[in-house]
Amino acid sequence: MSDEREDTTVYKVVVNHEEQYSIWPADRENALGWKDAGKQGLKAECLEYIKEVWTDMRPLSLRKKMEEDAARNKN
Repeated sequence: MSDEREDTTVYKVVVNHEEQYSIWPADRENALGWKDAGKQGLKAECLEYIKEVWTDMRPLSLRKKMEEDAARNKN
């Protein structure tokens, strides 16, 4: 049996420069390097939003490098 209380914290979805997503309490200032992604709500709602929008888990810099390598190898 769990004695854990229901989490009623309102969270916001945040994103960093590498297009990686996380959640953060809505009433707190964002951690350095993170900006609002435009979604806020209960934890489950925010996590569901992240699951929908964050379809490629690779950091942006890696995706760009892989695209450059693929384009270079085509020639």
